Amino acid sequence: MLCCRVYKKTSGNGSLCLYLGRRDFVDHVESVDSVDGVLKIDPSGLNGRKVWVQLACAFRYGREDLDVIGVSFRKDIWIKRIQMYPFEGTKPPNTPMQEALLKKAGDQGHPFTFDIPVHLPCSVSLQPAPEDAGKPCGVDYEVKAYIANEEDNIDEKVEKKDTCRLIIRKIQYAPAELAAGPKADINKQFITADKPIHMEVSMEKELYYHGDPIPIKVKVNNETSKVVKKIKINIFQITDVVIYAADKYHKCVLNEEFGDQINANSTFEKEYSVTPLLVNNKEKRGLALDGRLKDEDTNLASSTLLIPDMDKQMQGVVVSYKIKVILMMGGGLLGSLTSSDVTAELPLVLMSPKPAGEISI
Repeated sequence: MLCCRVYKKTSGNGSLCLYLGRRDFVDHVESVDSVDGVLKIDPSGLNGRKVWVQLACAFRYGREDLDVIGVSFRKDIWIKRIQMYPFEGTKPPNTPMQEALLKKAGDQGHPFTFDIPVHLPCSVSLQPAPEDAGKPCGVDYEVKAYIANEEDNIDEKVEKKDTCRLIIRKIQYAPAELAAGPKADINKQFITADKPIHMEVSMEKELYYHGDPIPIKVKVNNETSKVVKKIKINIFQITDVVIYAADKYHKCVLNEEFGDQINANSTFEKEYSVTPLLVNNKEKRGLALDGRLKDEDTNLASSTLLIPDMDKQMQGVVVSYKIKVILMMGGGLLGSLTSSDVTAELPLVLMSPKPAGEISI
């Protein structure tokens, strides 16, 4: 089924108009949806020049307002161009989406199709600080049509009025088949105790959707003379920025404490429910978010699913999550951890569900 909305962007001189039926293109891990659109071209405004449409995947590692003296903080990861007028090459059959868009564009409409390689990263934006201006850092995809004499001549300046562009997203949805839930068993032996404290932490599944509660089962067998004063659950987002440096950022996206006390020589079992949300992390600069389109809400970045043996260097930004469950034995100040605390970790995959069928144009 086709999208109910048409995305349209016209160049300043009115000679070009981009049409897309959607702005989200799904990475199925082993294949990626083709980007199928239509470009409307008015030849009367070309003055003998040619028209190209390009799809570029780029990583911005500095704010747009910091670009000075011709130095850009943007690195192209991948780019492909198609000459649209006069057209060169062989046109593939039109997709149903293109047939619908051609009805909107009229006789001057020209279909185009891009195939995105599977090794390219998904769209990710890094949350800016409130005072930051311009486009955020991260990975984005842009469809751009432009008028020029040559395809890519660094000495030829393409005027802004001779271009039109639309940002799109490459996204992943949760797979239909889910792996079994993770489990962690921790034994800790204290110097002052003959017997250990044992904690078992588990989840029914590893993958959860953005915004859904995450149930975590905690079982404790405390055979020591120590008392567990409370239980703390943290969820961390790990963002691996691999394209320009080996930077890795750990951001806590959930921090909750529960006042359950576990006495000496006793057992304990309880299921906790926690939900990491972007709305509770709006002030954290550098937090990875799902690629953001203008005036649209987004989520915490989805976990990155990779084909085995894929080159991580091509991914730009790789996102993962982990859960920490901590038995706080006391002695710390203001909730800080101590060497006597007991910690277990579980992996977590956060993603969006595959949407239901869309409405026709």
